[in-house]
Amino acid sequence: MKSDIEIAREAVMRPITEIGEALGIEPDELELYGKYKAKLSDALLERIKDRPDGKLVLVTAINPTPAGEGKTTITVGLGEALGRLGKRAVITLREPSLGPCFGVKGGAAGGGYAQVVPMEELNLHFTGDFHAITSANNLLAAMLDNHIQQGNELQIDPKQVVWKRCLDMNDRALRNIVIGMGKKTDGVVREDHFIITVATEIMAILCLAEDAADLKERLSRMIVAYRYDATPVYAQDLGAVGAMMALLRDAIRPNLVQTIENTPAIVHGGPFANIAHGCNSVRATKAARKLADITITEAGFGADLGAEKFFHIKCRMAGIRPDAVVLVATVRALKYNGGASRYVLAKENMEALKKGICNLEKHIENLQKFGVPVVVTLNRFSGDTDAELQYVRDFCLERGCDFALSEVWEKGGEGGLALAAQLVKTLETKPSDFHLLYDDAAPLKEKIETVAREIYGAGSISFEPQAEAMLGRITEMGYGSYPVCIAKNQYSLSDDPTKLGRPQGFPIHIREVYVSAGAGFVVALTGTILAMPGLPKHPAAERIDVDANGTILGLF
Repeated sequence: MKSDIEIAREAVMRPITEIGEALGIEPDELELYGKYKAKLSDALLERIKDRPDGKLVLVTAINPTPAGEGKTTITVGLGEALGRLGKRAVITLREPSLGPCFGVKGGAAGGGYAQVVPMEELNLHFTGDFHAITSANNLLAAMLDNHIQQGNELQIDPKQVVWKRCLDMNDRALRNIVIGMGKKTDGVVREDHFIITVATEIMAILCLAEDAADLKERLSRMIVAYRYDATPVYAQDLGAVGAMMALLRDAIRPNLVQTIENTPAIVHGGPFANIAHGCNSVRATKAARKLADITITEAGFGADLGAEKFFHIKCRMAGIRPDAVVLVATVRALKYNGGASRYVLAKENMEALKKGICNLEKHIENLQKFGVPVVVTLNRFSGDTDAELQYVRDFCLERGCDFALSEVWEKGGEGGLALAAQLVKTLETKPSDFHLLYDDAAPLKEKIETVAREIYGAGSISFEPQAEAMLGRITEMGYGSYPVCIAKNQYSLSDDPTKLGRPQGFPIHIREVYVSAGAGFVVALTGTILAMPGLPKHPAAERIDVDANGTILGLF
């Protein structure tokens, strides 16, 4: 089998104007970034805003394992397969982050014959959206420290600065730093921190904003620090909003690209689901629904993170109602959850499968709590046996889920025809009764406890004293109606990444709470979750190079 990058390079891409024309987009409604990339213009979004919405399908997964699940690959392949069935389908994804690209993943545009192209450009600088977000974030940080240095008219307490600098790279050495060292003219000495760009509030805001006016309003209400009297200081107080808008003017427009099979893909925004809300932009999703019969979107990591936040944050704010959910699993990952060594997952092991399928069971139960029809798909590997596949199929059908196998990595859209046909049938025969698990009016603490108990399966939920105090303070400030965004490791339903399968009745510990007032949610940090990841011992960057012909090597 060829590598992902080899397959991507052999793809016959069509000019992006032709991809747009297939969706009824006029050439002058696209802002071209070369031959194969474009941004959707504001004029287009205005023209189609009153069209009826197509169906919306969320693709999510079980908790990720070293065995791999292939959620994005399934998303891409499903879109390709729907096209083969004569459906006008559009895929909406998040943009890859450079951090994991050079860290572990090496790329995040699907895999095999279910990829978004141009692969190298998508995984690296793309259309510059992440650079714009990074620049806007750090401009605000620079203006904040400059204000303190230049007399501090706002009476900002340097020990209560909450705005952090950012970088779209995994760099653990920048998590905790000291700035302002040197001469008096070099700034006020204080502790500072870096987070990865995809964890910033500006990234979240870009993905939740309805339009430029909404973006500007959200940016203005971001809390950057507190005064000596404990009152909040907002971005608008520093006079930074206009300049940030200038940097983000183009970044707010969704990007149009294509898959290997020329299926349209709108790729925009990229918050992580373990430390942020994990969904592509509202603008991209809404545009796709106006342009397509069926929109296929995905949310990061397992359903306990990405799907929960898609429902409780994105759907709540944008007024979106999903019509179905595709839940991705692999036999290998289920056996890993059942205690099988990652090195023998290709061998049949019914005992480990039966033990580990409880992880899939919990995610099915969680999704059904939201009232959406669920289609489980197994991303099939060559070593999967008929007995293993049949066991999972029966397990899902017994729990009221539809089921289909998928082989899109190896066969592209052809390998997703069974899944696409089942999804279409589900959409036609099982209406969605989508609802949320907590109300806006519920206390913030109750919202956190609801997610922890209902979605994770926790028993007790404890709060650090400062976290509990902050919940009260946030409520007093008028943000008690906000939804919650819980930052939790992706590998386990619990806040302990070593607890695989379906842990139950475990304690969850909330160590820190803060409000993202512009984004519109309250963040609760659990366990040891970090907003600035680190590189592994041997990062993917070690394998990436450029040859004498300028060809990029090592992306996968």
